[in-house]
Amino acid sequence: MPIRILLADDQRLFVENLKTVLEIQDDEIQVVATADNGEQAVRLALEHKPDLILMDIRMPVMDGVEATRRIHEAAPDISILVLTTFDDDDYVHDALSYGAVGYLLKNIPSKMLLESIRAVMAGTIQLSPDVVSHLVKPPVKKDAEGPFPIEKLSHREREVLFLMSRGYDNPVIAEHLYLSEQTVKNHICHIYRKLGVHERIVVMKAAQDSRLKDFCQHLLKH
Repeated sequence: MPIRILLADDQRLFVENLKTVLEIQDDEIQVVATADNGEQAVRLALEHKPDLILMDIRMPVMDGVEATRRIHEAAPDISILVLTTFDDDDYVHDALSYGAVGYLLKNIPSKMLLESIRAVMAGTIQLSPDVVSHLVKPPVKKDAEGPFPIEKLSHREREVLFLMSRGYDNPVIAEHLYLSEQTVKNHICHIYRKLGVHERIVVMKAAQDSRLKDFCQHLLKH
């Protein structure tokens, strides 16, 4: 079955070129609609129910962050991948916290964009390298001595945290660890509480802890 995509960007020439590139380079991609602003993106998303939306950030009438929030609330099964020239801290954090499954910059090669689309449809979060640095900046609650209290996590919680840090969503984590999605959600709630964090993206910082990486090396072999 084709991957049905909605393009949301106010730069008409860019949209037309992107549509051509996507459909020519991958015959399993079908652009079902294009939107010139965030408000239109919301309406067309609910009308066409695409598999994926490539969402710009700065658009007239309604920006891409607010459009992402509204679409995710109304139709959480639609994947939203931000594709923009702006990597401001607020845009990155807000878009991801409102449900975007990735944040890419427009200077990405077309081949990498196509690979990212496939990866998102397989359940993996996609981030441009320049964007990752924005995710480790926010101050988060830590122990008095500074590092994340990884030792408070159970064996299974460390495995879930490690897979979260690699960009996997809950269904993929559940499949990888042979758990139900509800069990994964329960583990994530415990992880947040024990590490003192409140956003999924902050776990990327916690996962830099060498103790976690050493503990979970066996997962890389699967």
